[in-house]
Amino acid sequence: MVNIRDLDPSASPLDYYGSELRRWREEAKLTQSDLGGIVFCTGSLIGQIENARKVPSREFSERIDAALNTGGTFSRLVGLVLRSQLPVWFQEYAEMEAKATYISTFQAQVVYGLLQTEDYARSLLAVDRTDQADTLLAARMERQRILERKEPPVLCVVLDEALLHREVGGRRVMREQMANLLKHARRPWVQLQVLSFSAGEHTGMVGSFTLLRFDDHPDVFYVESYDSANMTANPQVIRERALGYSRLQATALSPEDSAALIARVMEERYGHRPGTDESAVA
Repeated sequence: MVNIRDLDPSASPLDYYGSELRRWREEAKLTQSDLGGIVFCTGSLIGQIENARKVPSREFSERIDAALNTGGTFSRLVGLVLRSQLPVWFQEYAEMEAKATYISTFQAQVVYGLLQTEDYARSLLAVDRTDQADTLLAARMERQRILERKEPPVLCVVLDEALLHREVGGRRVMREQMANLLKHARRPWVQLQVLSFSAGEHTGMVGSFTLLRFDDHPDVFYVESYDSANMTANPQVIRERALGYSRLQATALSPEDSAALIARVMEERYGHRPGTDESAVA
């Protein structure tokens, strides 16, 4: 017997997605197994998503749209669903990040989320949230879609050299992450710089932070701690941190020298070595 759970579509984006999937499937006169066979998954998975017990992926949503001829309904909905899976304290920032036209960020410990590879992100997320890693990973990858827009935000990134040497996920994962940084650094709307060890003391030693600029909204300053975040449009804070960021950019290596350093670390520290174990480690 098919397990059907009554959903309140207004309870969450996930519940709304599930109720809509059930409605479209039933209107097409398909069982869960029928639809699963069409989109190359099990009927059980269809049931779990309809009952809001499983988070759908973007690929699943695109297949559903094609199978049920929805005009892209589920491809549009899945972005809201995935964003709702982010930690509650982070969701407001993710919404603002998606609207920003100019993003400036200093990262002291890990690569900025928009520039992380899937394996690098998975390794980070699995450290403390193993049971939620897949869902959080899908949400993080969804965030990166703003970089593929027709008009993506201008992205200025300053990375502390230390994070290039901190091995996350194993040498293969780090090599691919370094290559991904170099790929993004070649984009005309991205400026990527590394703050080298030789810089000594600097204004970013208090920690990572991000500044967001908008066409029709005051600038926003964002900083986070272990399980909370602070986001403010206070003009004095913006003034101080914007100046601090300018100083970081001035102190960091040029984009060209930064790319050269990343390439050197990728080769010397993470280059392929026959006979070594390069499996990812969470």
